[in-house]
Amino acid sequence: MSINLDDYAELLEDLSEHTRHALEANWHEVTKVFSPRGLDNYLKGVSAIRGLGRGDSLVETWIEEAPRVAKEVGEDVVADLATACLMLASKTSGSVIELLLATAPTAANRLGDGQLFLNYLQFVNILIAQAPRGVRPMLDKLEVLFQHLTLGGLRRWALWGAHAHRTDYPEQVKYFGLESKESLAMLQKERKGTLLVDVQRRINMYLRALWARDFFMRPTSGDFENREGYRPYIEDYLLHLPDAFDDFRPSEEADPVSGIELYRAASAHCAAHVVETKVPISAEALSPFQMAVISAIEDARVETLSIRRFPGLRQLWSQFHTATPAMGATVANYLDRLARALLDPDYQDDDRWIAEGRMLFAQAQDKLDTNQTSWEIGVQLAHSFGEKKIPFNPRTDLQTAVYRDDNRYFWEFEEFDFEKAANAGYDTVKQVRKYVNIMEMVNEVDNELAGDDAQEIWVLPTEFHLDQEGVTINSLEGKEPVSDPFHYSEWDYQIQLERPAWATVMEKRGKLGDLQMINDIVAEHKREIHRMKFLLDAMQPQGVQRIRKLEDGDEIDINAAIQGFTDIRLGNQPDPRIMMRSVRKTRDFSILVLLDLSESTNELVHGQEYSVLDLTRRACVLLSDAISKVGDPFAIHGFCSDGRHNVEYYRFKDFDQHWDEEPKSRLAGMTGQLSTRMGAAIRHAGHHLKLQRSAKKLLIVITDGEPADVDVRDPQYLRNDTKKAVEDVAKSGVMTYCMSLDPRADNYVSRIFGQRNYMVVDHVERLPEKLPLLYAGLTR
Repeated sequence: MSINLDDYAELLEDLSEHTRHALEANWHEVTKVFSPRGLDNYLKGVSAIRGLGRGDSLVETWIEEAPRVAKEVGEDVVADLATACLMLASKTSGSVIELLLATAPTAANRLGDGQLFLNYLQFVNILIAQAPRGVRPMLDKLEVLFQHLTLGGLRRWALWGAHAHRTDYPEQVKYFGLESKESLAMLQKERKGTLLVDVQRRINMYLRALWARDFFMRPTSGDFENREGYRPYIEDYLLHLPDAFDDFRPSEEADPVSGIELYRAASAHCAAHVVETKVPISAEALSPFQMAVISAIEDARVETLSIRRFPGLRQLWSQFHTATPAMGATVANYLDRLARALLDPDYQDDDRWIAEGRMLFAQAQDKLDTNQTSWEIGVQLAHSFGEKKIPFNPRTDLQTAVYRDDNRYFWEFEEFDFEKAANAGYDTVKQVRKYVNIMEMVNEVDNELAGDDAQEIWVLPTEFHLDQEGVTINSLEGKEPVSDPFHYSEWDYQIQLERPAWATVMEKRGKLGDLQMINDIVAEHKREIHRMKFLLDAMQPQGVQRIRKLEDGDEIDINAAIQGFTDIRLGNQPDPRIMMRSVRKTRDFSILVLLDLSESTNELVHGQEYSVLDLTRRACVLLSDAISKVGDPFAIHGFCSDGRHNVEYYRFKDFDQHWDEEPKSRLAGMTGQLSTRMGAAIRHAGHHLKLQRSAKKLLIVITDGEPADVDVRDPQYLRNDTKKAVEDVAKSGVMTYCMSLDPRADNYVSRIFGQRNYMVVDHVERLPEKLPLLYAGLTR
């Protein structure tokens, strides 16, 4: 549905003609960025800033820049940005407010987080009260400042200048314009080695390469309320990393370790906690010291499990551990030594307590899959540490390895919300599909430029036909109709959890092809189709069958009863099974053939002039002609994918549809494209089979390769998800059988579908012959 400016006529009635034209010029882009709620806040901001009476230029700057801010850090901050402008109106001029709006997208881009952007607005409000002459030159240099400073560094740099030049206004202007020596000296002092905003993309790719899944990171700053300084932490299942890291120098003689290496170590450690921690550790009845020791063991546990898979992580983490046997004055020193001893096998430490920790951890190597092991070892070590008589201060006796987080993630007192964990970082807005009548559609819809990202889609209950043309509007000038999205979970074998509503299946109507192609196939294989029909007819049981030797049945079996009386007269134990039952035997099958329509099916068969897709089409025609003559309900569907959000599902023939011209034409028009996200397609095929009332339901999957998709690099991920999908549909009584055209499929297909539920067709050209025989065998 289009959103028209006329709906806000009363709100915008005070705008000048020039400003109104500016708003109309930006309107198309604005409606792409904002949801209806965000659009309402944006237009209320236009009205509020117009009400300040500071001129059209300020209002037009808001019109142009507010959507850019929303693009960077989300639309929720737009209302706060408008409020900040209104608060500053009594403290500064309209030109400064205009400059604040003009530079807001730069700040949002460099900060990369909505909460940090709000802290930036708070900082500007404080600075205007302390150094009003310095705000304009600072905003002029904002891009340069953010290239070198974090938000905390900017705050310290600015407040030093505000205090140093509180009454010297010319020097204040020079300082904030980066024209004085003190300003450049303070800039160099606060400058950090590596900013998260500059390396975040690389760190994301690094984590995905390790664990084949997404982790979402947010920057933190140690200068504002509710922040935890420069120590990483995990909260709401997101990785919170410092907005900057200085290069780390293990010692005065050693070469410094770059900030990006520190980011890799910190993010990999946090990710290890998320992957390896399945349940929280209870802190009930534990002292703060016991919790500190358990934390050190838990850090070692998740790192050891990660190193088993990625041995190079040991070297990455070890370079940040600098504890030595000479350090022993505080509890923190011993915790650092224990942490290094459990990570670095080359570290030598003769202390009895460290040796005991190493021994207990080594004995528990086969039990590291549960954090209960950390609890047991930690409690035992905490008890034995009492002999050292060193007091413990929970505020200062902390591990000093700079890459390690504060471990709040697993010290939870309630159950984890695993659904929230699976969806962390994905802030999606559900698209609404609204069914309307024809008059509503004609009267309201007027935005022919609306894209697929619109918040509301209007749909007619049935297609709109043009009687004079004999065709639908869609077929003439519209898009092919798309179904409501179907959301299915996916199994993540790394964390042994289902990601809810992770894959989206969209049903699409297959294109019509040349019907003559199908007729030619039928004519060419007429003899094979006839033979197949006789084979199926012979398998089809008819009439009534009597089942004898039952203790509980419908009628007495006279022969068994006479034999029972004879045994009694002879003194033998009679057989109590003297009943029988008459059962009417009929075929009761529903069959769905699911075709892999990925790009690889377009490849030509070795030494032939036809493709794998041509053979698949031919096999489906032979099978369909034979089944249609027998009368079993069957369907032919196909699938391909372009990432988890777009699994395309085509229904060429449905169960209630006759095998006539339309399904034949759609089968003729099928094409191969994109990738193979098989698990979601199997779940959706199972959904259609579950709607059938047949006693037996069979799903035959025909594919030329293993499950794969463009957004998945780990080959095991989609294999395990497909295996889970097969198990899921089996719970609903659907048997799944795979016919693979991949000669190497033996390596993986049996693990996905089971030892007896697959066939590998080594010679692809025999597919049209094999598929009908397979069907006959499975429905015997």
